[in-house]
Amino acid sequence: MSELKRTPLFPEYANHGGKTIDFGGWDLPVQFSGIKEEHQATRTIAGLFDVSHMGEIKVKGPKSLEFLQFMTTNDVSKLSPKRAQYTIMCNEHGGTVDDLIIYMLNKDDYLLVVNAANTEKDYKWLKKHNTYQEEEVQLENVSENYVQLALQGPKAEDILQTLTNKNLSEIKFFRFEDDVYFSGIDKPAIVSRTGYTGEDGFEIYIDKSVGRKLWRLILAAENEIKPVGLGARDTLRFEANLALYGQELSEEISPIEAGLAFAVKVNKGSQFIGKSALKEQVDKGTKRKLIGIEMVDKGIPRTGYDVLFSNEKVGYVTSGTQSPTLKKNIGLALVKSELAVEGTELFVQVRKRTLKAKVVPTPFYKRTK
Repeated sequence: MSELKRTPLFPEYANHGGKTIDFGGWDLPVQFSGIKEEHQATRTIAGLFDVSHMGEIKVKGPKSLEFLQFMTTNDVSKLSPKRAQYTIMCNEHGGTVDDLIIYMLNKDDYLLVVNAANTEKDYKWLKKHNTYQEEEVQLENVSENYVQLALQGPKAEDILQTLTNKNLSEIKFFRFEDDVYFSGIDKPAIVSRTGYTGEDGFEIYIDKSVGRKLWRLILAAENEIKPVGLGARDTLRFEANLALYGQELSEEISPIEAGLAFAVKVNKGSQFIGKSALKEQVDKGTKRKLIGIEMVDKGIPRTGYDVLFSNEKVGYVTSGTQSPTLKKNIGLALVKSELAVEGTELFVQVRKRTLKAKVVPTPFYKRTK
């Protein structure tokens, strides 16, 4: 058995009671003080996440825009320096290779932030389809260089602002600054207004040599900040209906089926991998759709549980839990499209019991400001 990978922040976990698990080959904290407490802190004050396991891939060169337009579903030509874009890489059948964020650092200079478990796969996929000369498009996996932290919550801006002279209110949603300095730290950071919780907040990319120092600095800035593990990260993103690769998205699930058509620009001028399959899904509809469900009977819909209608299997649960914010048992499920109508009564096979559920709108949670 190969040894689990660890982020540069691993030694900090024990200081906060972190309990770690194997997460896609990484030794990462599932919780610190407790999932519900960390979830609540992020919804009401701020939570600090170590997301240094995420992958970073550089794409540079005069043909990099052309290349990224071919590799991804969104319209990369809409980007300008210091803007970011959520997008998807698909296979020829429209299935999802990965969902990612593209940062345009400068003209002909992009940083792709990809899912941790997919970093190597994505890098190989990009290299496989790079038909350009080396002077036209250069690819480099730079994941080892970065520590990535996320500070999320309604007080995230106020807290982070005490640690830098950069005016963070000027960083709008899905924009970033790449020369942000924090108190007593001599390395610049990329700070973007993005996140995976449904709250306002920032993601910070900085040289790994100063990662632990920045982690401690942020936690010391406000007593009520909680370090947050994977457990609450999952319940937070789930309430906000943010897709998790391997559950709501996969090589067999297209972004159209997953409700992510906003990131699939089938009418952009350039050809891209999976375009014809995705265009057909946009034009004709899909056989399956991702829906939100709320349990009527007592029980929790877990990943992989069958969804039934008229005693027939019509889909399955992709994610489900008891929502810490709403105190309801809810789930996301991929079902036959004709059943994706609010109020439709479905059943979830919870072990040996068949429990009633109903289709409800998503996201389950939306911040008020």
